[in-house]
Amino acid sequence: MSSFHDFGLADPITRALAEEKYVTPTPIQTQTIPIALSGRDVIGIAQTGTGKTAAFALPILHQLFTNRRRAERKCCRVLVLSPTRELSGQILDSFRAYGRHVGIRAALAIGGVSMGAQVRSLLNGVDVLVATPGRLLDLVGGNALRLGEVEHLVLDEADRMLDMGFIHDIRKIVAKLPAQRQTLFFSATMPPAIAELAEEMLREPVKVAVTPVASTVEQVEQQVMRVDRAAKAAVLAQLLKRDEVSRALVFTRTKHGADKVVRGLAKAGIAACAIHGNKSQNQRERVLLAFRRGEVRTLVATDIAARGIDVDGISHVVNFDLPNVPETYVHRIGRTARAGAAGTAISLCAADELPLLRDIEKLIRAAIPATDHRSAPAQHHRPPASGPAPTGRKNPAAKRSRHPHNGAGKQHRHADQAAPRNGHPQRQAQAAPADIASVAFMQRAARPGRDGDARRKPHGHARG
Repeated sequence: MSSFHDFGLADPITRALAEEKYVTPTPIQTQTIPIALSGRDVIGIAQTGTGKTAAFALPILHQLFTNRRRAERKCCRVLVLSPTRELSGQILDSFRAYGRHVGIRAALAIGGVSMGAQVRSLLNGVDVLVATPGRLLDLVGGNALRLGEVEHLVLDEADRMLDMGFIHDIRKIVAKLPAQRQTLFFSATMPPAIAELAEEMLREPVKVAVTPVASTVEQVEQQVMRVDRAAKAAVLAQLLKRDEVSRALVFTRTKHGADKVVRGLAKAGIAACAIHGNKSQNQRERVLLAFRRGEVRTLVATDIAARGIDVDGISHVVNFDLPNVPETYVHRIGRTARAGAAGTAISLCAADELPLLRDIEKLIRAAIPATDHRSAPAQHHRPPASGPAPTGRKNPAAKRSRHPHNGAGKQHRHADQAAPRNGHPQRQAQAAPADIASVAFMQRAARPGRDGDARRKPHGHARG
């Protein structure tokens, strides 16, 4: 298909697309729209930024237009489930933009805002409801929504649903839906648990894949910088001061870590904002708007909050922390090199993160070029040439552990954590440069918890 007119979409939809200046469909749209128009179930494997939303929104809008009927009270004809508030809002905006001449009624059901307005919006029924799983179940449980009239179900970013622990909620929701419905299922990767979920939900689906599973965008230049953990903040500041960095998205594993990175950048004279689940919905929207407008060039985000960031022109993605789940790496770097543009993904890798890096390289079936930016080993790291180890306070292991680049990062950190608070002054002094307490906190909080709308612990398959 060389034009949206080739799909046979209803005139009000093609008129809206022309107003949006959409001319040529993307590969996922070319393959998905004809199948969805026929009423078949679809499994779509596509990364963020490939045009997935239009791939399911356009055929659904066409069917709503050609099969006009009023939704029943407290019901919806189309249910779209997405993992985060931001992504849900963007999907709703797309439905309204493409359907501006169709006359649809659409509503949003997400956490972080008052439920009263959402209850009122559903009273007379809606054509399209875009929701996060937690809030949707709250509405169903409060008798504000009935799911027995759903004709079309869309599950977007299913693998992220898995990471956020939403799989049980998804199964509860699907159990309340009519068996006779169309299901459109999208995911950037297809781990075994997601493949099993798709098999349960779909009937003889047609599989559409525009990129190999777990592949990374070809236009992204990937780099790894081997660094000492204590030096990460300084290295990040140096990176962001480069002329070629026009707009950067920095990923951390935890909300605490995101705020800490923003404070560190401020000390280095770099303006940055953080977005994560502890921010209110209004705060998150203001930060995203400033980032889109270029008023803030650096955005620091957790993985869950970043799922709703749909911003073109991100020149660099920086992994301040490597993700515990290798598939998350694919999601992260897909935020750059969008719409055919080039982009760069840089990962700061400390010694204790090497197992995570190996898992990522195994998943993407490629070695990522690495450069070593660790400080040079000092002379006193070398063991004595001969003679017994010194005794008493001059413990050679304690002396060597002052240097984070000596030996494995885990061994160094564990030795420091084991030292009593009232121990030797030598041991107490060595904890401050590496910020051991902060590192330990980040390890404990590495899994996303209540960030976004997540209400359960994520699927337990952290690696490394």
